[in-house]
Amino acid sequence: MKILFLGDVMGRAGRRAIVENLQRLRDEWRLDFVVVNGENATGGMGLSGGHAKLLLDAGADCITLGDHAFDQKDMLQFIQGEPRIIRPLNFAKDAPGRGHRVFADRRGRKILVTQMLGQVFMKRPFDDPFSAADAVLRAHPLGGAVQAALVDIHCEATSEKMGMGHFCDGRASVVVGTHTHVPTADAQIMPKGTAFQSDAGMCGDYHSVIGMEPAEPMRRFVTGMPKARFTPAEGEATLSGLYVETDDKTGKAIKVSMIRQGGRLSPSAPE
Repeated sequence: MKILFLGDVMGRAGRRAIVENLQRLRDEWRLDFVVVNGENATGGMGLSGGHAKLLLDAGADCITLGDHAFDQKDMLQFIQGEPRIIRPLNFAKDAPGRGHRVFADRRGRKILVTQMLGQVFMKRPFDDPFSAADAVLRAHPLGGAVQAALVDIHCEATSEKMGMGHFCDGRASVVVGTHTHVPTADAQIMPKGTAFQSDAGMCGDYHSVIGMEPAEPMRRFVTGMPKARFTPAEGEATLSGLYVETDDKTGKAIKVSMIRQGGRLSPSAPE
């Protein structure tokens, strides 16, 4: 199975890059399944129902969220009628929507998608992501219940993301980090067959401070005083993410490549 994961879509620039490029990449790379993290797609804070539909219509098979999952209030209702959106499994016990789902690609192969929120340096105390991951992976073994499994670990600390990679090695096809908006240079296949990258980066304008226009973040760094709201940068976006090929019999990764397309970052594509 050829899987593409794209990191946090950031504002209008990120949405535009998805709409203009994703279907072309699906065709060129013959992708079987595409997962997009969309939690910053609406004004840099959350995802609206309308923008979720835009990303799905542009070629995403599944959208994951994050700690800003319900910043846009209409998502509380929208997610209940849209099973292709996955919110964090350990967000809250009474949160609407689902924290995991088994999808099928066009050939009928089954792929589990789930997301966990980390605990280190996060503003809110979320439930233990490791026990949450353990339960869902035990229920959906690779090579049995599913042909592939993808875990989006959404958190600040690269150490926690790496810990999740080791914890899931051999039980998930892909463990990929989101949230920090900066792509890490550590894409690899772990010893037991799980593809891993600490952070996929963002789909947004990199002439920015993690996707925001630099002026206000710089003012706060220098003076310690806020003056205005953060606003997403709107220059040409780079699509950043991870490409993985898996073995249908075992669900293990057999190929992994970092993805960077367009914008300011040096290009990278499947090898």
